[in-house]
Amino acid sequence: MSQEPVGDFGLIGLAVMGQNLILNAADHGFTVVAFNRTVAKVDAFLENEAKGKSVVGAKSIEDFVSKLKKPRRMMLLVMAGKPVDDFIETLLGAGVEKDDIIIDGGNSHFPDTNRRCKYLESKGIRFVGSGVSGGEEGARHGPSIMPGGNEAAWPFIKDVLQSISAKSDGEACCQWVGDEGAGHYVKMVHNGIEYGDMQLICEAYDILKRGLKIPDKEIADVFAKWNKGVLDSFLIEITRDILYFNDDDGTPLVEKILDSAGQKGTGKWTAINALDLGQPVTLIGEAVFARCLSSLKDERVRASEKLSGPDPKFEGDKQEFVDNLEQALYASKIISYTQGFILMQNAAATYKWKLQKPEIALMWRGGCIIRSVFLKDITSAYRKQPELENLLFDDFFNKAIHKAQPGWRDVVAKGAMWGIPTPAFSTALSFYDGLRTKNLPANLLQAQRDYFGAHTFLIKPEYANEKYPVGKNHHVNWTGGGGNVSASTYTA
Repeated sequence: MSQEPVGDFGLIGLAVMGQNLILNAADHGFTVVAFNRTVAKVDAFLENEAKGKSVVGAKSIEDFVSKLKKPRRMMLLVMAGKPVDDFIETLLGAGVEKDDIIIDGGNSHFPDTNRRCKYLESKGIRFVGSGVSGGEEGARHGPSIMPGGNEAAWPFIKDVLQSISAKSDGEACCQWVGDEGAGHYVKMVHNGIEYGDMQLICEAYDILKRGLKIPDKEIADVFAKWNKGVLDSFLIEITRDILYFNDDDGTPLVEKILDSAGQKGTGKWTAINALDLGQPVTLIGEAVFARCLSSLKDERVRASEKLSGPDPKFEGDKQEFVDNLEQALYASKIISYTQGFILMQNAAATYKWKLQKPEIALMWRGGCIIRSVFLKDITSAYRKQPELENLLFDDFFNKAIHKAQPGWRDVVAKGAMWGIPTPAFSTALSFYDGLRTKNLPANLLQAQRDYFGAHTFLIKPEYANEKYPVGKNHHVNWTGGGGNVSASTYTA
């Protein structure tokens, strides 16, 4: 079909996120070309939601490509995995040319984005892997957008992506993240932190419900109050709304929902990557495992009849404990973000990416699921010290974690005494205590490894001597009967 190209931006995939991003871009003055494999969806969209807007439908991939101005800016919002590869191949065969730009806006795994970047660069096509967060509402009115990949594409897509993104204090929650799969990597860590935030909120709800025996409406009141303070965030806000919501019979709907959690895999990817890089991202790991445990519903029902534990009985000042719980939630959240940024810092060094930590915090301040007031403080911390080694070393967070500590310990102790599981609260506190411990018992662990497997150990500098020089791997014949040959060392 020969015609004058009219489209500023093209989008493939008309599920909820795709439709809302198209309407968002049209609202910002862009003419958008829309395509879906099921063409009837395009027609229905143009006749309904997109009626009267600067949205043009395409009947085929060739039609889609021909309607876009050069360099063509095309976004895929399709299921991650093979469908992305299939659409890339289809576009390559439909007239896409050198310097055109393909953006994958789905939840792709970052190694796939690394591969696609290299493959398309060899064909002269600029590929961008972009995290998009904010759900249906965010997509329509301003999501958080995390683009990475072929940096030559950024000057050409910046206007569209920053226009449609959320704004925080006038700044777009969309900045260039880094090379290759960096954008999808940052979105993966975002989703991991989201798992952690949700788990922490669920543990706080469980403590209020079973520990303090407070009814749902009053728990909602607690969350409403928390949403006006340091915990002010999207997830606290929606938790308040959920707990206030009653079914037709006047009882809280949340109590009727099956307590078996689902997951799409991005939290799991974060935990696996943390293990691959040897980074202690414990809170996200526990949040993933908590979902796994929740899915064993039938086994838990049987276990509840065979395994006993304490019956929670609260004594003391209820309001004081609720305030402690707020501090425990805040402190644990600080730990989760600290771990997330440690992971991203390590990934940048490992994968040779230049990640901008202040920009990442800024991108998460608005539009996305983990958006919160708290992220302003993280942005500020990294703007003050871009090379900040650890978030807890920043004055603001250092003071906050010390102030929260007594309440945090009280909550974790009460959870243990009451038999209410607090995997995320507990692991956050354990990480904090581990990090502030100069001498951990890993000395014994290294001795054990050397004893049974001749894996060797290093000596502490203050005890170094001729027999045990510093920085050298040593093996000891612990029993007198073994040999003096050591195993090759490796980092696990």
